Amino acid sequence: VQLQASGGGLVQAGGSLSLACVASGRIYIISDMGWYRQFPGEQRELVASITSGGTISYADSVKGRSTISRDNAKNTVYLRMNNLKPEDTAVYYCNAGVATTPGVRSYRNYWGQGTQVTVSS
Repeated sequence: VQLQASGGGLVQAGGSLSLACVASGRIYIISDMGWYRQFPGEQRELVASITSGGTISYADSVKGRSTISRDNAKNTVYLRMNNLKPEDTAVYYCNAGVATTPGVRSYRNYWGQGTQVTVSS
């Protein structure tokens, strides 16, 4: 199973950015999907997550400025971030819980490769 993230880049403060992450490979079913970010020298922190049933949660720091969504048919999770701030600058990683054996709901955690988001002031 591989997760391929895209959409990072350089944006001015106040701007918007959309990230996408596609899961591919031997996928039976995907449970939770989400986005994390990592600041230099710190651990990854949750930005937003969405369950297979559509239950969503956001970190307080991005709540009201971000929208997470997923397309189950495409095994893809999206993150739209608005009103970006310099403190949003980080490497963003997508994450998914994937079961790979038909009929067996045993999930393993997979990570994307990370995409840099830089917000200039």
